[in-house]
Amino acid sequence: MNKTLSIIAVVLLALVSGVAQAASGKVAAIRSVADGYNFWLYAPSEYYEHPDEDFPVIIFLHGQSLCGSDMNRSRKYGVLDAVEKGRHIPALVMCPQNPGGSWKPSKINAILEWVLANTRADSTRVYVLGMSLGGFGTMDFVGTYPEKVAASMALCGGTTLKDFSGLAKAPIWIIHGTADNAVSINASKRVVSGLQAAGPTPLLRFEWIPGASHGDLARYFYTEKTYEWLFQHLLDDDPRQINRTIDINASDRQNAYKGMGWKDTHIETVNTITK
Repeated sequence: MNKTLSIIAVVLLALVSGVAQAASGKVAAIRSVADGYNFWLYAPSEYYEHPDEDFPVIIFLHGQSLCGSDMNRSRKYGVLDAVEKGRHIPALVMCPQNPGGSWKPSKINAILEWVLANTRADSTRVYVLGMSLGGFGTMDFVGTYPEKVAASMALCGGTTLKDFSGLAKAPIWIIHGTADNAVSINASKRVVSGLQAAGPTPLLRFEWIPGASHGDLARYFYTEKTYEWLFQHLLDDDPRQINRTIDINASDRQNAYKGMGWKDTHIETVNTITK
């Protein structure tokens, strides 16, 4: 069965007249993918309007406070919450639910491979975003599978990896607040120092935000510039490079929630899928 007619595409493309046309997209809960996490999968309205196009994929990895068995917890903040609040993101969004413990790169990869096989996902435009525990998960995943990630942003995190060499092979923007009392900025600085000590770092960008607390960095998920920056990168860029011209400054963060059209947003939840 081809991608367009696969089970997830059939469910997501089952438009309901009237309501579906007014929707900003659809989201489905995907459960029991072999060796993977349960996750939400969002498809924007463009996915239905342009059935011959492939779409970028954004993987959002939440922090420890949202771990558990209730998948709705993973929607309390982050990329999918930004969509629900009106931020227009023309991409497939994967929002896995971590039941507890460190994020496992192999389990993230399992659900990514499922999405690549069962939707019109563009494998050259896979992006990873994570904060706190999710920032660790982002670095762990990118460092393990750099050949699959077009670009990533790791907020107030670190890594459990002993070998940083994979992190040097894909564009990554590491961001941490200097007043973070939950995850020490030293966790991010350790990665940056390790990469720099190993040699040139043309694909590394890092930023230490003066006075920013742990929770302050959540605003990055809601600002339009975050997604503009991600989409500047393609997996098959030759040579691979990292965008250094798009900045997300204090004003951008302060105004991250403005102009998002919360009242006009409608995301339709469709059938839960169990593999």
